[in-house]
Amino acid sequence: MIIEDYYARLDGPEPLRALELAEPRVEFLIALPGNEIRGTGVADLEAYIAARPAVGRRHVVRRRGVDGDLEMAYGIITEGDGRGTGSFSAAAEISPAGRLRRYQVFFHPEFSLFPLPAGGAA
Repeated sequence: MIIEDYYARLDGPEPLRALELAEPRVEFLIALPGNEIRGTGVADLEAYIAARPAVGRRHVVRRRGVDGDLEMAYGIITEGDGRGTGSFSAAAEISPAGRLRRYQVFFHPEFSLFPLPAGGAA
C-alpha cells in the first residue's frame, strides 16, 4: 500500500523521501485539532513535512483497505517510548503511476477506535 510506504518513509531517518510517493500536483488536507493544513503540489507537502518537529513518532496502521485507486488506513500514532498519542484515519486516491494524487488525513489525540498504548511496543 502506498499510504503505508508513505508513513514508513515519513517516520524514517529521511522524512522527505515520502515526497517520492506523491504526484507533482498532489492535493492534500491534514486535519489536526484546531488546525487544517491544505496544499497543492509537492512543494506545499514538503513545507509541511520539513516543519514537523523530529520527535520520534510512528504511524502504526491497524487496519487498511484498497478499492481500485482508493486506499484507506486507520491507525495510531506512537512516540519513541511506545506511548500512544492519538489516532488517524487516512484516505488517498492513487494515480496510475502508483503515487498519491489526493490525500486526506484526520488526527485526534484522544478518541481512538482501539486502545492507545500507555508505553512499550505498539
